[in-house]
Amino acid sequence: MLQLLGEHACFGGVQRFYQTASAAIGLPMRFAAYLPPHADGARLPALFYLAGLTCTEETFVIKAGAQRLAAELGVVLIAPDTSPRGAGVAGETDAWDFGVGAGFYIDAVQAPWNTHYRMYSHILELRELVVQALPVDGERVGIFGHSMGGHGALTIALKRPDLFRSVSAFAPIAAPARCPWGRKAFTGYLGTDESAWLKHDASALMAAMQTPFPHGILIDQGLSDKFLAGQLHPEAFEEACRAAAQPLQLRRHAGYDHGYYFISTYMEDHLRFHALNLSFTA
Repeated sequence: MLQLLGEHACFGGVQRFYQTASAAIGLPMRFAAYLPPHADGARLPALFYLAGLTCTEETFVIKAGAQRLAAELGVVLIAPDTSPRGAGVAGETDAWDFGVGAGFYIDAVQAPWNTHYRMYSHILELRELVVQALPVDGERVGIFGHSMGGHGALTIALKRPDLFRSVSAFAPIAAPARCPWGRKAFTGYLGTDESAWLKHDASALMAAMQTPFPHGILIDQGLSDKFLAGQLHPEAFEEACRAAAQPLQLRRHAGYDHGYYFISTYMEDHLRFHALNLSFTA
């Protein structure tokens, strides 16, 4: 059940903010939904956007500049929060890259995190909810994201290509089992068995597949991104795609960093990429 928290007219459509009681999380969770102008009874394609570390459900809708083109293309935009809020886990606010604002879109198995930090299951339940409650065509849903959310988008799409037919990312954490952010999160949420981490690593998942997205995957990466060398490892995902015969556009951009000035610059390309992919007959 959805509780409407607020709405704002936007490019002929409406930007809404909702709260829902999450069975997966066991707490109320918020998300944003942009509904473009549409005819009564229409069922529209939808894109889930997964934000990065420290972000909330508001970050994308405020900073990315996506609504204008979404209105033109007739695409619903869904932006979940990045972690549970109010779980009360000791230490959950001690660091910016673990705990609150840093759920990593996985289901924790380690206590005490496993009670509420179940963001993978939350994204799947939220997908089902918006298909039921909003004018969304369940056969035309894509996913994209930034940084931690890029990791989430890639891994969730690779695990559930039956639910997400199109995927792209901005500066994703493409091989989290190899980088400090990922190793910290995986140790805390999943434990010390590194072999179990690979089930949540986009590069490892892709290496075990064969052309999961034949219409391609799009990734944009800024070359002035201070996190590129130490945290992101797009080259690992590129190598895995090559081995999997997966079409990939990995575009590297001189001068661009890790933030929303970069994301907003290439947002139109991603929305058009998804709109085209979601137009193909399954």
